[in-house]
Amino acid sequence: MHRKTAIVTGSSSGFGLLCVLELVSKGFTVIATMRDTNKAKILLDLARERKLETNIHVIPLDVTSNDSIHEFKRILENYSQIDVLVNNAGLAVGGFSEELSLEDYRRQFETNFFGVIAVTNAVLPHMRARKQGRIINMSSISGRFGFPGLSAYSASKHALEGYSESLRLELRPFGIDVSLIEPGSYQTNIWASVDQLQNNPDSPYTFYIESLLKEINNSKTDYGNPKDVAKLTAQIATVPDTPDLRYPIGKGVKTNLFFKQTLPWKLLEKVVLKKLLP
Repeated sequence: MHRKTAIVTGSSSGFGLLCVLELVSKGFTVIATMRDTNKAKILLDLARERKLETNIHVIPLDVTSNDSIHEFKRILENYSQIDVLVNNAGLAVGGFSEELSLEDYRRQFETNFFGVIAVTNAVLPHMRARKQGRIINMSSISGRFGFPGLSAYSASKHALEGYSESLRLELRPFGIDVSLIEPGSYQTNIWASVDQLQNNPDSPYTFYIESLLKEINNSKTDYGNPKDVAKLTAQIATVPDTPDLRYPIGKGVKTNLFFKQTLPWKLLEKVVLKKLLP
């Protein structure tokens, strides 16, 4: 049986690792990319347990490096087709805007936004040549709803949302679909930097940081199962009809989006601030 080929970036852990396993189980050959291929052991061990390892090709890719992207393009020439691209590689920079440097913002955007563009542009010629393909960009509820202490992350995901809307319209005439997955709160490694927000006693935002960390800890019991996001990714990759643009997923996500679309912003901010401020 002919196997389709999918690419998943940021495959060493979290959503990326689970997406690789789910796509392979659905019949794909998966190119699993990661910055450090020494971290592929967990993925490959899990694949071996399920007898799936022969259809996983691990390759190094740093989405922020021009040299790495160039080598990635060269490797892609060895594949006769690329059917699905899952842009999953990402990081979360936590902190209040005034206390973050421009370099912090640039680092955030280099991975979450410019990295997506670089990888997508490397893959598009292969999809256009066959007039088919699917691009799935891993966004976030933070790409639709800002939150204090996450301005860099939220801004990068808002940018990803706008880029994906435009890209979808540009690529539809070529038979290429673009979709966004918008997870809410899930326990993955991406939140390590947020969990480790340092409570600087000299910071004017000390009271805010304490409230945020408390809210993060209290909400951990509501974190969803990351496997659900992986299953949704495989569903989008294989659905016979044209997939939707947006797929919000996670506890309370659709409710929050409904409130944002229907309630005045002044009312929304009162609710958020009342919950976070002492």
